[in-house]
Amino acid sequence: MVRLTQKQKQFYKENGYILLKNVLSGEELDQISLEYDELFLRKSQEKMESSWVGSDADDRKSDSAHTVKGIHNLQYHSALFGQFLYNKNLLDALEDVMGTRNIVLHHTKAHFKPPEKGAAYPMHQDYHYFPHKNDSMVAAFLHLDAANPGNGGLFVYPGSHKLGPLEDFGAKEGEYHYVDQSKFPLEKATPVVAERGDIVIFSYLLVHGSSPNRSSNRRRMLLAQLADAQDVPVGEQPTRPGQGWVLRGINVDRDASISKRFERTG
Repeated sequence: MVRLTQKQKQFYKENGYILLKNVLSGEELDQISLEYDELFLRKSQEKMESSWVGSDADDRKSDSAHTVKGIHNLQYHSALFGQFLYNKNLLDALEDVMGTRNIVLHHTKAHFKPPEKGAAYPMHQDYHYFPHKNDSMVAAFLHLDAANPGNGGLFVYPGSHKLGPLEDFGAKEGEYHYVDQSKFPLEKATPVVAERGDIVIFSYLLVHGSSPNRSSNRRRMLLAQLADAQDVPVGEQPTRPGQGWVLRGINVDRDASISKRFERTG
């Protein structure tokens, strides 16, 4: 993969997302895929760190078998996931999209949609989970399996990032965040059809969600959420493991805070 073209940069600017191919080599992808399966196998022996019951009426029933299994902080489970965060091709693409060389990690996670019972995700903005002052936050979403509307693939509303933060309807009901589903129904969203190994980079202001997995195949993904090193959280937010790792460039604000601590204790 080479650096993004001006046309690709413009597409991201207008649409709030971009689908990229050949970011990882075949060997890298195979290694990550194997490590992912082994991690979920280990975690299957205990309660998953997170799960989601989807937005369809049937999926909200307490006896619903529809779910999405999740594991967070992947870089704390295997060094291989940490290596993914420092992949040069990925960081080149992120630098081109974000317009900064100073890139820091916010968090990582993996979602697994099992065959025939993988739940849908309602349309939402990631913004509501961790708002930042300059809205520099993006996600890098790696497909470990081909994805389409039939197996729980990603759906987006192109250009919706330009609307800014939308009303959070999910906050009225519980811990999950989502926008008005009548204004942003899944049926009118644009499907992101991806091949195994494709990476989607998208703004945390982009309205996005996913369909249920009704196929006989699993749908595996992992993602990293990243920000400009000079961007700062809005309001009180929990600090996530690994948050603030400098993946490229420098963090001058962190340099200053460390110097002040040294002056007080030294």
